[in-house]
Amino acid sequence: MFRCIECDADVVEGLTALRASDPALHRAMDAVDHVPLRRSTPDFAGLARIVIAQQVSVASAKAITVRTIGTLGALEAQRFADADDEALKACGLSRPKQRTLRAIADALPDEAAFMRLNALDVAAMESELVTIKGVGPWTAQIYMLFCVGHADTMPVGDLALQKAAAWALGLDERMTADALAERAEAWSPWRGVAARLLWSYHSVVQGGKSGIAI
Repeated sequence: MFRCIECDADVVEGLTALRASDPALHRAMDAVDHVPLRRSTPDFAGLARIVIAQQVSVASAKAITVRTIGTLGALEAQRFADADDEALKACGLSRPKQRTLRAIADALPDEAAFMRLNALDVAAMESELVTIKGVGPWTAQIYMLFCVGHADTMPVGDLALQKAAAWALGLDERMTADALAERAEAWSPWRGVAARLLWSYHSVVQGGKSGIAI
């Protein structure tokens, strides 16, 4: 069974372990007052919020989510499957996001489908999620990290993480995904907490601009 990050105490435990195991992270830790839990629900609504938040600001993601819930009543698979395209467009959902959300609704239509998915290990869960049209590795990894709660998952393709890791480690250029994946091996089994720390550090360096919109 994988280690799950369920509460703030789990984040603190991970940070304590990371501080002891890798002094290179101390710069980020000393700059950040609080590393938030950021947990969502391990279901269609949780995955839908991730899709909605892609490539938009935090404020825009929240506004689109509120409008979508107001229009559909809830972020549920069947409601997206039945929704009118123009109604979803009026909520602020682009055509590609509409297609992705409908594809998710088709692949994972109910609670039982998500319960089966969430019981898989990291590799199997990501493999299944990325078979859904419009769902890439970043979306799958963010779902595993923030919805399912995997403690040892890091979406190394995330640009904010690549930048923050470089700043924390004193590098001149943003890390590549491969370089970050290799470096993050040292943060196992708390890569999910290291990711939270680096997003928080990104926000500090950027003057409060969040590195992630969920």
